[in-house]
Amino acid sequence: MEDVESQIIEAVEQHDSDSRLRVLKDVAAGTCGGIAQVLVGQPFDTTKVRLQSAPPGTYSGALDVVTKLLKSEGPLAFYKGTLTPLVGVGACVSIQFGVFEGMKRLFGAHNKSNGISSDSLTYPQYYISGSAAGLANSMLASPIEHVRIRLQTQTNTVPRQFSGPLDVIRQLRQASGVAGVFRGITPTLLREGHGMGIYFLTYEYLVNKDMRDNGIKRTEIPGWRLCIYGGCAGYSVWMTAYPFDVVKSKMQTDALDPAKRQFSSTIDCFRKTYLASGVKGFFRGFVPTILRAAPVNASTFYAFELAMRAMG
Repeated sequence: MEDVESQIIEAVEQHDSDSRLRVLKDVAAGTCGGIAQVLVGQPFDTTKVRLQSAPPGTYSGALDVVTKLLKSEGPLAFYKGTLTPLVGVGACVSIQFGVFEGMKRLFGAHNKSNGISSDSLTYPQYYISGSAAGLANSMLASPIEHVRIRLQTQTNTVPRQFSGPLDVIRQLRQASGVAGVFRGITPTLLREGHGMGIYFLTYEYLVNKDMRDNGIKRTEIPGWRLCIYGGCAGYSVWMTAYPFDVVKSKMQTDALDPAKRQFSSTIDCFRKTYLASGVKGFFRGFVPTILRAAPVNASTFYAFELAMRAMG
């Protein structure tokens, strides 16, 4: 009897150990994907934010932003505020992938217990898993993106408004407390909750279709096809969630002093953006974002899949 009990205890402990190790691998692979995402996407993101937040008429388009930025601030200006996202986005993407993979296992176990194949989930299950990942990530992504955007939109005027990421946080807290650091959290939740649901659903659909059509395992899918699927996932998220990102950027580049702010809330920002520019106002900066979507998300998923294969 004691032998049976010891075997059960050992099996449970082994399961817990394996589960913790799986989570660590998911998070580590997600971090690799996040670092790749930042290094590839930062120049595109800087261009996008300048277009989104500048007063109407400042730039004629993405190419105009690039030209003026190179002329007045030099090529390194495209990597302004990179340190914050390099650390932060690595953490954000690790949360996204960690939560998503955890939700996949949860739904897989649920399906198996109900006599359904656990090899792949239903489309709603993939969407819910992605949404959960996005919502979990939002609480970290919102302040990180706020700090990055403040630095990205800072010009070379002397003296500079912010000396670095910590100074941005200090000034935001002085002006509005902790709430100031988290300004833009509502549109971030909307963007991430819906966007990540579509994002992961698109990628998993394409991966599962490839495995089914070609009779291969996930680890046997060539890297170039993973890149294509990642790029498609990137297109899907921005085509469905971009207006939320515009509103978030507008709120996060508004005046530090609450008394001088143009937008009092998320709804107010939506309303004023529409009154000023109509529907097209919610798609300013869309071109550099779409150009960015393919290489950035291709590199993100490719780095994640390679890391997962390497760790087993």
